[in-house]
Amino acid sequence: MSQLTKLDQQERFIELRAKSVPYEQIGKELGVSKPTLIKWGKELQLDISNRKAFEWEYLQEKYFVSKKKRLEMLGEQLLIVKEELAKRDLSEIPTEKLFDVQMKLYDKLKAEEVDIVFKKESTMDDTLNDLLHSSYIEWKG
Repeated sequence: MSQLTKLDQQERFIELRAKSVPYEQIGKELGVSKPTLIKWGKELQLDISNRKAFEWEYLQEKYFVSKKKRLEMLGEQLLIVKEELAKRDLSEIPTEKLFDVQMKLYDKLKAEEVDIVFKKESTMDDTLNDLLHSSYIEWKG
């Protein structure tokens, strides 16, 4: 790799650590010692954490179409089951199976949800509770 400035090295370090690349591999790529990388890991923890969140956000956006289609399909199936349940005499045995299918569809829809969390350094304006529990504030994207 061509000669990088320290700032370029740190930016690449953040990118690689966000992808969980081991220190040894990063050290070889950047030509930086492992103790220095560990020090950077501590100093740049917030940047690494946020880069991971951006990576997740990017992947969700990249595959949104297929995820959207899955959600639409599950939603349509759920509506069909609900309509069929409304027609049924609930004392019939097959109705139990429809309830089971309905619950499984709800579970599948719920499983499609993914939380995206970003962090920032806390300020004096943040609540005392936040300051006592963490030096970071999280929010969902």
